[in-house]
Amino acid sequence: MNHLLRPEDNWILGWLVFASALNFLLFAYDKLRARASGGRIPESWLVLIGAIGGWVGGLAAMLLFRHKTVKPSFQLKYAAALVIQLGLLLAYLRFR
Repeated sequence: MNHLLRPEDNWILGWLVFASALNFLLFAYDKLRARASGGRIPESWLVLIGAIGGWVGGLAAMLLFRHKTVKPSFQLKYAAALVIQLGLLLAYLRFR
């Protein structure tokens, strides 16, 4: 039987969990800093971490904290990050 993920692929699941947790925390910190008018996390970092595996955590934080949900330019960049993340994941699964 051909499974999508094999036992030796556990590292990829670990990376996705780590990157999602990191992006969740970055979004949360950025929201706190936005409220306090302090130093912010650059949008490019939020998008980059989303693109390399943290998309789910970022989306969860966006919805939970209502952060960056009404900025169309960011939404477009974050959607592109999803495409990149899925492309990387599919490439890994195809060529492992």
